[in-house]
Amino acid sequence: MLLLAADTSGKHGSIALARGDQKSFESLEVVPLAGGTFSAQLVPQIADLIQRHGFSKHNLDGFVVASGPGSFTGLRVGLAAIKGLAEVLQKPIAAVSLLEVLAVSAQVEAQVVVALDAGRGEVYAGEYEVFAGHARLERESLLNEEELVALARGKLAPVVTPDEPVVRWTQKHGLEALAVEYPRSDALARIGLKKLLARETISPADLEANYIRRSDAEIFAKQQ
Repeated sequence: MLLLAADTSGKHGSIALARGDQKSFESLEVVPLAGGTFSAQLVPQIADLIQRHGFSKHNLDGFVVASGPGSFTGLRVGLAAIKGLAEVLQKPIAAVSLLEVLAVSAQVEAQVVVALDAGRGEVYAGEYEVFAGHARLERESLLNEEELVALARGKLAPVVTPDEPVVRWTQKHGLEALAVEYPRSDALARIGLKKLLARETISPADLEANYIRRSDAEIFAKQQ
């Protein structure tokens, strides 16, 4: 199965071309994308990546996309591009949460709390049970420092994060922090491949971003 994965959720995104089946996974190439210009870069970079490896878009068997959490604008750009390609080519989509990727990347088999810096003194937090390379979601939420510490302490779970400020939060309160690298789109593709093979897919019409936090526009409108 040949698949394309895209992550435009943060300041720096990436796309990956990968292939695999039930027994193997191979990342063919990862291409970084600079934040702020996703809309201009994404489609041309996808075309170039596929062509460099001797394929055409019609050779793709499926798509994987980061559904969130992250930048409102960035996520919309990535989801729109994958929606369009999948609809035209009639190929399946696997939507993957970045928090799920982080949970798996910790390489532990236990209950974990995953935290991604959301700015404004808050984190995107995910509660996951990790086993055999899979992560089962319990809940995702937006938390401040005190709430994150209380959650991790109550569950007796380590905090998995790629963000140094979050590591400092947890260590300050005597909790275990598992620092991991920020996930690239090839890690997204690895999880997405499993979802595609298991037919855990979503149609272009139903694909939506998982922001967790409401947009400033929504917050402002509610206050009126």
